[in-house]
Amino acid sequence: MKTRFITICLLAIFSAFLFTGCSKEGPQGPAGLNGQNATVYYSEWFSTSAWLGSSGDWYFEANAPDLTQSIVEGGVVLAYAWLDGDLYGSSTMRPLPCFAVGANWGFLIYQYGSIEFTCDMIAAPATSTNKFRFIAIPGTIPATKSGTPGKKSLQELRSMSYKEVCKFYNIPE
Repeated sequence: MKTRFITICLLAIFSAFLFTGCSKEGPQGPAGLNGQNATVYYSEWFSTSAWLGSSGDWYFEANAPDLTQSIVEGGVVLAYAWLDGDLYGSSTMRPLPCFAVGANWGFLIYQYGSIEFTCDMIAAPATSTNKFRFIAIPGTIPATKSGTPGKKSLQELRSMSYKEVCKFYNIPE
């Protein structure tokens, strides 16, 4: 009797799974870039009214709420600078880190939600004439999977020019 009861219960559970099972087709999410379901974040151009730090160790911090833990640890963050006095002219956006205008320029994400731009000049760098920007690509966009059409590896993204990255992700310059 007990075996029969267990068999009937298992049959009822199996039938419930069978008749309410998953289908292959479900509602489609919103289309993203190249069919990807995620957003690429980009900042406006930052400048500073004052650099903090001291000779050889200058920095300024910018609020960047899009730089969440999942993006920083699982995605790709690219940063760029437009530097006053750059020998390549006023249309050059340099990927960071770089050496230009007699100094090393870089960026640091020391806490989620902010970005720090750095410079190792002896004297404080120019303030409002230098501009900085970041582009954050979430890990849900398979940006680091090379060999797939429409995808770029981390190395490929870093070797692309600023204009190429903006064009690839439809980012206004």
